[in-house]
Order: sequence, then structure tokens, then C-alpha cells
Amino acid sequence: MAELRADVLVLGAGMVGVGAALHLQQRGRDVILVDRHEWAGEETSFGNAGMIECASVFPYMFPRDFGQILRYALNKAPQVRYSVADLPVWLPWIMRYYFASSPQRALHSAMAELPLIRRSLIEHEALISEAGVPELLRRTGWIKLYRSDATLANALRDFERARAYGVEGDVLDGKAIAAREPNLSDGFAGGIHFPAPGFVPDPGGLAKAYAALFKRKGGRVMVGDAKTLEQAAGGWRIAGLGGAAVARDVVVALGPWSDLVFRPLGYDIPLGVKRGYHLHLAARGNAVLHHPVLDADQGFVLAPMNRGIRLTTGVEFARRDAPATPLQIERALPRAHALFPLGDAIDAKPWMGARPCLPDMLPVIGRAPRHAGLWFDFGHQHHGLTLGPATGRLLAELMTGETPFADPTPFAVERFG
Repeated sequence: MAELRADVLVLGAGMVGVGAALHLQQRGRDVILVDRHEWAGEETSFGNAGMIECASVFPYMFPRDFGQILRYALNKAPQVRYSVADLPVWLPWIMRYYFASSPQRALHSAMAELPLIRRSLIEHEALISEAGVPELLRRTGWIKLYRSDATLANALRDFERARAYGVEGDVLDGKAIAAREPNLSDGFAGGIHFPAPGFVPDPGGLAKAYAALFKRKGGRVMVGDAKTLEQAAGGWRIAGLGGAAVARDVVVALGPWSDLVFRPLGYDIPLGVKRGYHLHLAARGNAVLHHPVLDADQGFVLAPMNRGIRLTTGVEFARRDAPATPLQIERALPRAHALFPLGDAIDAKPWMGARPCLPDMLPVIGRAPRHAGLWFDFGHQHHGLTLGPATGRLLAELMTGETPFADPTPFAVERFG
């Protein structure tokens, strides 16, 4: 069987892996992109609200409000659901998440990630232009809606805090909401329109467009099983359909499946997952949705994707590979129908995916300390689509000896001991 040779193997063809492969390729590295699927963007990168969130300064940390924590604990909050059966598996990670979400530590995470957030749309715009897919980026921003005076007041406080870091937005009353989205029902105390973030109406399609660009520039794509990765003479070897591939360096960009590589190699990294669901529905009649909209109090997003209106849910804490339990979709459906004129479901069943998360809501980016040629690029929490090309640039700069555009220290795996 044939054995392919390259400078770098990148494991995982989601947005994070493709972003790393493209940036390494730009710096003269011969790269093979390896995934278990034939096509890029078939897992976590496929299902999200489509936002390149360049206005998201503060990560999604664990709340400190007692009332909100109580609703989560009782499984009463639409934003979060957990599997009681899986609680023994999840509770230690959730406790680490809670302690990492103290005001001081949350601010540290936010400031560490801020250079990546600010770079996110710039990197996407460059790749979208080079890939020749301008139709996959809409400059609409998105709208967050609040049903009560209390939730609106909290949001406005957070917005004022974000303004100090250059975040722009328009505060909306009911009339302004109706002017931007005339087909939405009323009943909101107010909202905020964030105009800067980019909207991608086909996230999986964008990952595929980037992978196609990578191939046009001479990159190779291989179907392979990351669990077969092993150290070889002078590098790393992985088995694939039709043969094996060998390279000096390997990048683990497998998102929620990254533990399949790092755990057998002896790394104790607290990688967890937040599962999520989506369902596409048709718009009824001539109704049009112009922006992605978040119903913050009800915990769902409606986004005008190419396939239809995508309904996305919040977070489900459950084992990564546990059977799908789309209760959040079922509960959100009548609320979504009340918010916007929705017709029949386009998908046969809800899609489920898993967001890879570390307790401090920062990815792991950089060299593995105990294995030559092993590099990590995973754990992008809710921002895999947003940050994939930016973290790919940072990783490629580290791997090729360039001066990194952001301080890589907060993302080093050594922070977990």
C-alpha cells in the first residue's frame, strides 16, 4: 500500500483544522489534511448559528447569579439542559468550569482571547476572497432580543462593558425591532443589534470551500482514523484508506474527539463538550428573516440559512457519544413559531453536534510538551467557526518560528499542569 509523506499532518477537517492547514500551507509547509469523513465540515462546524463573532469580547462563562444557577440545577432553564444520568461524569468538569468563571479569571480569559476575536473576521474575509465564495459572508450582524426589563437591563450592562473594547451596537425599542425585522412578533422589552459580526448562511459549506481552496493550492486530503496515529521514525504516522501518511509534525484539531489522541499519549487535559441541536424550517408565505436573531429569554436562535430558517438550541450537558435527546428543540419549536412565521420542518430530524470546551473557555494552542512534533489546536468552545482561521494563523506562526500576532501563553496546555 502507498505511503504518503508530508511536512505536517492536520487531524480534523472542521473549520479549525482547515484554518490551520491553510495557514501552514501559506508558509510553505506540505500538508495532508486527515478526517474520518470524505468531506470537510461534516461535524461540529456544520451546526451553529453561523456567526463570525468579532464582537464577542467575553466568553460564555458559568453564571454567578444564584437564581440562574438554581434554574439550571432544576433543569428549568431553556438555555441549558443536562442529563441526570450523566451527572456523575459531568459534575467534576462543571465544578472546574464554575471556578474558572470567577470575575477575575473570566476577565483573564476574555483578555487572552481578545486578539483572536479581533482577528477573526479579518482572517475569514481574506480566505473567503481567495476561495471565491463572497456569497457565504453576509454583513448583517445579528440581533439579540430580550423579553423582560430585567434581562434587557443585564444585557445593557454587559454591552456598556463591551463598548470599552470597541464593540459597537444599536439599542432597539419595539419600533426599531419591527423596522429591522417586520415579520417578528412583538412583546420584547428591547434588543441590541450588533452590526459588526459576519453571518455565514452555510457554515459547513464554508469549511468545504476552504478545503477546496487548500486542495487547489496543492494540499492533499486523506480519509483516515485518528486513533491509528503513532510515533514513527522522525515523526508521526497515521493509517488511511488506501495507505498511510507520515510527517514530521502532526496537529490535533479534532474538536470534541481530540481526547482520542491526547489521552493515549498520556495528556490529562480537561476537555468537555457542550452538545447542541439545530433544525431547519421553511418560512411561511412571504415572510423574510433579515438577520440571525437570539431570543435570549427563551434560549434559541433563528438564523436565515441557505437551507431554510435554522433553529438552534442552547447547551446540553451530556456524554459526547450518548444518544441524541433533542428536548430543547421540541420545547423551542412552539416558541419559535410564535416568534416568526415558520412552516414545516425541512430536516427529517434534528441535527446534533458537540462543542469542545475547556473549563476556562480558552482553546489549547501550541506544542505538546512531551512529544516532539505534536501540536494542539482544539477546545474553541462556542467559537470554532469564529476563531478557526485566526487560531490557525497563530499555530502556524508558532510552528514556523514567526513572531506570533497574539501572546500564545494563555493557550498553552501546560496551564493544566
